[in-house]
Amino acid sequence: MTLVLAWNNVRTNRAGFAASFLAVLLAVTLVGGSGLLVAGAGERDELNGVMGLLVLSALVSGFVSVFVVAGMLGLHVLRQRRNVGLLRSIGMTPRQVRRLITAEALVVAVLASAAGCALAIPYAEAMALLLRAVGLAPTGVPLALIPGPFVLALGVGLLVTLLAARVAARKAVDVGPLEVLRDSAAQRRLMPWPRAVVGVLALAGGVVLLRLVPQLNVKDAMPAGLGATMTLCVGASALGPVALRGLGWVLGAPAAWADPGAGTLARSALVTQPRRAMAAASPVMLTVALACTFLFAIATSDAAAGATRTGPAAWVAPVLVGSAVAYTVISVVNATAMSMAERAEEIRLLRSVGTSPRQLVRAVCWESLIVTSVGALLGTGIATASLTAMGQALTGEPWFAYSAPQYAGLLLVCAVSGLAGGLSATRGARRGPLVAG
Repeated sequence: MTLVLAWNNVRTNRAGFAASFLAVLLAVTLVGGSGLLVAGAGERDELNGVMGLLVLSALVSGFVSVFVVAGMLGLHVLRQRRNVGLLRSIGMTPRQVRRLITAEALVVAVLASAAGCALAIPYAEAMALLLRAVGLAPTGVPLALIPGPFVLALGVGLLVTLLAARVAARKAVDVGPLEVLRDSAAQRRLMPWPRAVVGVLALAGGVVLLRLVPQLNVKDAMPAGLGATMTLCVGASALGPVALRGLGWVLGAPAAWADPGAGTLARSALVTQPRRAMAAASPVMLTVALACTFLFAIATSDAAAGATRTGPAAWVAPVLVGSAVAYTVISVVNATAMSMAERAEEIRLLRSVGTSPRQLVRAVCWESLIVTSVGALLGTGIATASLTAMGQALTGEPWFAYSAPQYAGLLLVCAVSGLAGGLSATRGARRGPLVAG
């Protein structure tokens, strides 16, 4: 009965589950395709040189997939808190609500995972052609269509989705039905203690890895630095609402001064709902942290060796992080759109009291830019810490090479993605009828 109800909910509310479906779909495609490449390269001795690259890329793809899917499911359930309150108010027990949310996640995970496994094959073929085109695998990477990569991808899609939904559902039903239904804009509990514990432990683990990296040899320093970046991203995401409340107030001050109406509205929205805003800032943080760590670590290694990469060697870093960065950029659009869509009723209320559509556009733009800035600052700080430690291991000095144009281009892509997601999600509320249809 619960599974039938969950299927009907997903089928009748496709738009509400679209972002979660896309996140799981791309995650399974990324993990499955990377697994197929690794399995294919392992069958040929002449591809041993590119094997390490493919394994590292697969590990990064798996981490990014888990990170994004968990965040997207958590944001989806957070948006459904009022629906949970309604279900509780008509007699559903917390256990029944948790089972319903888990069943909905299972439906989405099964559909998205099946589609993702089908897309993993053309994705792997496209990546194999790219590796051959840039000269990293002159003989080409054959695809080994074995069950292993598909089983792994299905496991990632199903397990991560169900675990994330279970955790988010438990948080949603912890609040009483009447409290949810009269929920104010301000979040009363900024940091639940389990989240705080996870954040502190992850940050502590990241700091330990950072202290360890300078003591390692050149071969081991980069994987350890990458591990530090990933661990710090988990910690910063968990503790992010606290940082976002402070950074949102500081970064929102210029917007409030330059545009008192729209800028003040944007800053107030971030300060009162930092957990919602952090859900959109986390993919930006992950994008900046991972991309900068990979690109600039290789640049630092080349600078330390006095080498300049040309031809196929210049494609190592872009190929390694390209798919993962593209996935996180898509998640920036999804997360921003989901967080902004939650504010549709608030935007209609502002229109009803005289706020013009132009002012609302400016407010959405300011909010998206501030959220992007917070994510970029956190990601830059994490990458800087990891790169400094790796630079010390490579050169003996706390120094690293970087490219200002690449960094600026990365920030521009994140900012445009956030603006696109926010403006598209609020278009109907800003221009449509004052009563939701």
